[in-house]
Amino acid sequence: MACGAAQRDYAAALTKSLLYFEAQRSGRLPPTQRVQWRGNSALKDGADHGVDLTGGYYDSGDNVKFGFPMAFTVTMLSWSVVEHRSRLAAAGELGHALQAVRWGADYLAKAHARPDVLYVNVGDGDSDHACWERPEDMDTPRRSYMVNTTHPGSDVAAETAAALAVASVAFTGPRGDPRYASTLLKHAKQVRITYMQRDYTMDGQKTVGNHGDELLWAAIWLYIATGHQEYKAYIAGANNVGGVPQSLGWDDKFVGAQALVAKLILQGKLPNNGRHAEMRSNVESFLCNVLQHGDGRSGRLTPGGMLYLQPWSNLQDVTTAMFVLVTHADQLAAARASLQCGGVRLPPAQLVSFARSQVDYILGKNPMKMSYMVGVGKRYPLQPHHRGASLPSTKNNPGKISCGKGADYFHRSAPNLNVLDGAIVGGPDNNDHYDDSRGNYQQGEPSTYTVAPIVGVLARLLHN
Repeated sequence: MACGAAQRDYAAALTKSLLYFEAQRSGRLPPTQRVQWRGNSALKDGADHGVDLTGGYYDSGDNVKFGFPMAFTVTMLSWSVVEHRSRLAAAGELGHALQAVRWGADYLAKAHARPDVLYVNVGDGDSDHACWERPEDMDTPRRSYMVNTTHPGSDVAAETAAALAVASVAFTGPRGDPRYASTLLKHAKQVRITYMQRDYTMDGQKTVGNHGDELLWAAIWLYIATGHQEYKAYIAGANNVGGVPQSLGWDDKFVGAQALVAKLILQGKLPNNGRHAEMRSNVESFLCNVLQHGDGRSGRLTPGGMLYLQPWSNLQDVTTAMFVLVTHADQLAAARASLQCGGVRLPPAQLVSFARSQVDYILGKNPMKMSYMVGVGKRYPLQPHHRGASLPSTKNNPGKISCGKGADYFHRSAPNLNVLDGAIVGGPDNNDHYDDSRGNYQQGEPSTYTVAPIVGVLARLLHN
């Protein structure tokens, strides 16, 4: 891919990656809405508990609002702004990036309805997944689920605290909103304190028990946001710092926490000893694995050059890894340091070059010559697994489309009726093959937490 063409692709991809979040919006859409095939939806969310839970994002191709991946999405969008604010501004996309953060952060703040109550889910996954229906039409149950002092949940609460804390940092910089940042930080601190060291249960049933990564992640972001010593002490005394993780994702944040600690060490804000040094060593071992200079547990390259970890939505692991790679590369460069992988010394430019190769693969430099970001390039998936994109817009077809009628659209072999610009599908298999079929949700379903990290990566690659 020629340099000029690559830069044009990165610019288009950055613009469309942020446009994608507008297609994922739930609630009453604003006058500035650019994705015109979407309409208002889920306007009674929270009514079962007498609270306003409208807004936020549908995380994938369905119509449920899952608080855990939504919070991670907001965290990664906000981190993209924090690391690459000037580059986003130079690309003319800082305003859109902050709007994307705010849409999610507004919802998370509302979900923290009372000091000891956090709503973490709206909708029923089973009934929703059984019904192919536009969000504007949906009539499946919209039950709201909460964690509280009786049914605590430290992992989802700590992830929410992290999201609110880093969003507050994003809104303290140029073109930000200091008053809004203060409100978000107040929520972040309160959620963190209320749910520290609790297990996540939903409706009385324990669903997830591993919360050490989220607690550490939240503590680090709160330390960055506040500088308070209690958070610094928590980091230094953490019982579990994650070892060398396989990947960074919405259900495992250790890589992100380690990368932040490494950054603070390289900036001289944390000492390079104890738990801090261990975390830096761990994230650098992770990056060596990603760069194919390690034990392979963070993926091997396909014949076409894509980092491959898993058959289900592999690109979510690729985009997060590339975000950590370019972020750490910049910190190493600023400190005039390199990454040591055994006997191999890798300069920061080599880390960025690898990230560039993965982004180029996603955007079409691959054996299928297909861009895996919808709407970018000459050839891209036409049938991503996404209800709203596959059904007629309410603007063109305002009559209700029932589940049964929606199933007819699901089974059509024709392209989706609406282009889901900026969506990144799950991606090809370990032999670089992709089956563009609406029913192929393992490869074809896009998610907000796959796209959020690439916002920062694209901004970085656009402006060296």
